[in-house]
Amino acid sequence: MKLGFIGTGKITSSVISGICSSKINYKKIFISSRNSLIAKGLKKKFKKIFIERDNQKIVDNCDWVFLAVTPIVGKKIIKNLRFRPSQTIISFISTINLSELRKMIKVKADLVRAIPLPPISIKKGPVPICPPNKKVKNFFNKIGSTIEIKNEKLSINFWSTSGMMASYYEILNVMSTWLIKKGIKRSDAQKYITTLFLALSEDAVVNSKKDIRHLVKESQTPKGLNEQGLREMSKRGAYKSVVNALNRIYKRLNK
Repeated sequence: MKLGFIGTGKITSSVISGICSSKINYKKIFISSRNSLIAKGLKKKFKKIFIERDNQKIVDNCDWVFLAVTPIVGKKIIKNLRFRPSQTIISFISTINLSELRKMIKVKADLVRAIPLPPISIKKGPVPICPPNKKVKNFFNKIGSTIEIKNEKLSINFWSTSGMMASYYEILNVMSTWLIKKGIKRSDAQKYITTLFLALSEDAVVNSKKDIRHLVKESQTPKGLNEQGLREMSKRGAYKSVVNALNRIYKRLNK
């Protein structure tokens, strides 16, 4: 199998890193030269990577084509590419829906939207796909955890929550910086905060069949520190602001 990536940004780099350290059987990976720094870095790090200046050559050479460009670039270039009905085309583009993509692609190829996130580079994290596709599901299960969604409108909810990654990292940054200002070494502060949240997340995954509110309740003791922390954050509208941000991202995705 030959894989091709049109667009060479962070997500492409993460997905390829995951593929190259997995048991996925592939012959070659063709990537665009648009971001030469990332492209050259991937070629240096992994075997079977080939850089192409011409996106059409990537399409011509590959069985599976991954569209990993911004929506603006996608609307400009995809309609000019010539795809084959035998290909599998996977789009990482956030605001171009399946109907629009089919019109641009012009052939009845297998078309799937997917939402891989940066931790896929270490074979971690969920990958929502829409519509369900057995081949694509099995592919992403080798580098993450595939979630199949039948209804594209419902899949937009997952795109919305994926827009909160930077917000999550900023929480880690704020807490680490607070420790540093209190005299803790940066390396110790960041190690403590990141491993703390990793442990909390792993505990949440183990208990993911339970209502998450159970974890909120279980982590507090009467008049304890966690009860105070939750009360302080709630009083200042921290969690309402999360909902408001999600709603605004969702609105943008549905324009």
